Amino acid sequence: MPTVTRVVGEKTRAFLLLILAAPLSGCTLVQRSPTPEPGRESPLNSAQASRFADSVLQLMTLDEKLGQLAQLPGRGTQTGPRVPEGGEQQIRAGRVGSFLGIFGAEYTRELQRIATQESRLKIPLLFANDVIHGFRTIYPVPIAEASSFDPERVTLSARGAAVEATAHGLHWTFAPMVDIARDPRWGRIVEGAGEDPYLGAIMAAAQVRGFQGGDGAIGLGEPDVLMATAKHFAAYGGAEGGRDYNSVELTERTLWETYLPPYEAAVKAGAATVMASFNDIGGIPAHSSDWLLDDVLRRRWGFKGLVVSDWGGIGEMVPHGVAATTGAAGILALRAGVDVDMSDGIYADSLAAAVRAGRLQEAFVDSSVHRLLRLKYALGLFQDPYRFNDVARERRFTLAPEHLRAARIAAREGIVLLKNANKTLPLRKDIRTIAVIGPLADDARSALGSWAADGRSDEAVSVLAGIRASVGQSGRVIYARGAPVDTADTTGFSLARSAASRADAIILVLGERENMSAEAASRASIELPGAQLALARSVIRAARASAGGSRKPIIAVLMNGRALAIPELVAETPAVLETWFLGTQHGGAVVDVLFGDYNPSGKLPVTFPRATGQIPIYYNHRNTGRPPDSANSYTSKYLDLPWTPLFPFGYGLSYTTFAYSNLRLSPQSIGGRDSLEVTVDVRNSGDRAGDEVVQVYLRDDVASVAQPVRALKAFRRVTLGPGEMQSVAFKLGPDSFALYDRQMRRVVEPGTFTIYVGTDSNAHLNSRFEFTGDTLVLAPPTPRFH
Repeated sequence: MPTVTRVVGEKTRAFLLLILAAPLSGCTLVQRSPTPEPGRESPLNSAQASRFADSVLQLMTLDEKLGQLAQLPGRGTQTGPRVPEGGEQQIRAGRVGSFLGIFGAEYTRELQRIATQESRLKIPLLFANDVIHGFRTIYPVPIAEASSFDPERVTLSARGAAVEATAHGLHWTFAPMVDIARDPRWGRIVEGAGEDPYLGAIMAAAQVRGFQGGDGAIGLGEPDVLMATAKHFAAYGGAEGGRDYNSVELTERTLWETYLPPYEAAVKAGAATVMASFNDIGGIPAHSSDWLLDDVLRRRWGFKGLVVSDWGGIGEMVPHGVAATTGAAGILALRAGVDVDMSDGIYADSLAAAVRAGRLQEAFVDSSVHRLLRLKYALGLFQDPYRFNDVARERRFTLAPEHLRAARIAAREGIVLLKNANKTLPLRKDIRTIAVIGPLADDARSALGSWAADGRSDEAVSVLAGIRASVGQSGRVIYARGAPVDTADTTGFSLARSAASRADAIILVLGERENMSAEAASRASIELPGAQLALARSVIRAARASAGGSRKPIIAVLMNGRALAIPELVAETPAVLETWFLGTQHGGAVVDVLFGDYNPSGKLPVTFPRATGQIPIYYNHRNTGRPPDSANSYTSKYLDLPWTPLFPFGYGLSYTTFAYSNLRLSPQSIGGRDSLEVTVDVRNSGDRAGDEVVQVYLRDDVASVAQPVRALKAFRRVTLGPGEMQSVAFKLGPDSFALYDRQMRRVVEPGTFTIYVGTDSNAHLNSRFEFTGDTLVLAPPTPRFH
């Protein structure tokens, strides 16, 4: 198994070439994230960068300082993104510090030339873009990446995206989005890792390491390293009613226990920047919250990087009702710690007058400019402003074969097998005729998913294209659209039934278009939209009628950006695959799983409800005084629906089976800062090799504050051949047993804990241990909200 200890610069390219050389089937690659060398300083903390920023700052006028804090959006043209009208003159005048949505090695080089040769202070520009899950080569959407439960693979995907994006002149991405989302109505759940804070924290750190070349941001300064942004700070995923841009109403305890851990993990991994969120918490918009941006982010977590506003987020404090004018909103934002003004133009237009009138101290401006100059220095732009502008490198890494190969491996790992009755899958490769039916089957644009950067649908593989390429001359593929995605039109049903009747196997491709999730794409109902359920039922009836006494394989392939409520589809379809949006290589990865070239191993990072009315539903809820009991009416449940989910968090099937046994805890009693070793035997009890994600959950049996019924504390992917057994060991330290007590201290309390180990969050195999001695205090009380 190839192992890499550092992946920046030339070593990145060497590693990606290993992917190209490795066999696609069964290829497992691991990246070990580097730790900073002893005595090596992170670029974010560099004393040299700080001294340099001090020297430049002394030369700047107030208008030039505010210009550095202005980020202007690009505009689309037939020849690619360009600066807005008058943008070149603003560069010459020192009135802009960064651009959003502008890329291209040659064009950004010219803009950099203007900045460094024609402006007074010759300060280089930053170029930023939403490189969320790939730039031109598109990897799986983040919720699909989280389904892999494979942080090393997620790091590699981010690394590949950084190599390609920086080759196009970019320095900065607005990813990862690390918002925890317990409500799948919220469209932006597709951009994150789902509902669990532990999984979210692991994936957040993995993405930061990939974009920035290693832990602690030590890769900054290499020409293929992209500055990461942890967003949206904070708790944007808690939007009420699942409605985007809405208020967030939660307790400080829930904020610290559930929503903040992934942001902290991203900061600890070295994220260079953080983005403020649109929402308010407790009536205070995040863009004006000095508690979030200073008390929590900078003081408690030690963040040394840059805070950027979300698009228009500063000006939106006027409709929030906390500022009367946009100028007043700008003062609130800068005082709170928002350094860069994305798109609003408020800092550049309003704050100079505020400083001169004494309404804003210039020291606030200086602090933000100092942070920005430090980052530009850390990227090496003052030493060589053109280091990201190599046209030959742009050609070499755009859709490079090693990137496409890595994208296909990542896409396969993101697929979750939800049902496989009677071993419907994998399909035989000698099937004569396959009917591919559904409105998304030929939708290559949706395969890319939302926020696809410079990804192009004509370079993506749809499910239909993947099947046609796989079957080739040995089979025949019949395609019928059947119905639109989101209307009640049934006129295509008859052609779909005819196709199903003539085929030996039926693949239904159903779900959502890519624009039905992500920003501004909330849904009040998360059932299958339009007439798709009716289409599936009609096709299934036709297939069964034409098959006589035999069973035709019928498979539903889901494409979607959120958990769906699909109990009827699951009940009536023999096999169901959750594929999300897998990017450029979507169709090829789906075919790998359909025909058994890859054994699916994905696990759900979010609970699937039975109906929209069950939301919010998540596995790590607290118990109540009356937990659900089917024998007692006066307990917490529904009259018209089971209280249990359709599919639990962590769920995912395989073409083989895995048996768990012999759970051991050592020692049975611990205290102080001791660790617990958890070991379990996992055996492949089936007839083919496969990957299993072994999951460890914990419950604090009795605590001073009510705790979740169980919480994920560790997981590991293991590969086992038929009949092979492996003892899988985990070491859990004190932080795994900790809680926020009544004083909001992070502590471990004496008492008993139950460990559960298994294949999903419903794991039954369990054992108990005891933490003895005095309460262990791990962290002082959290900063109190104000």
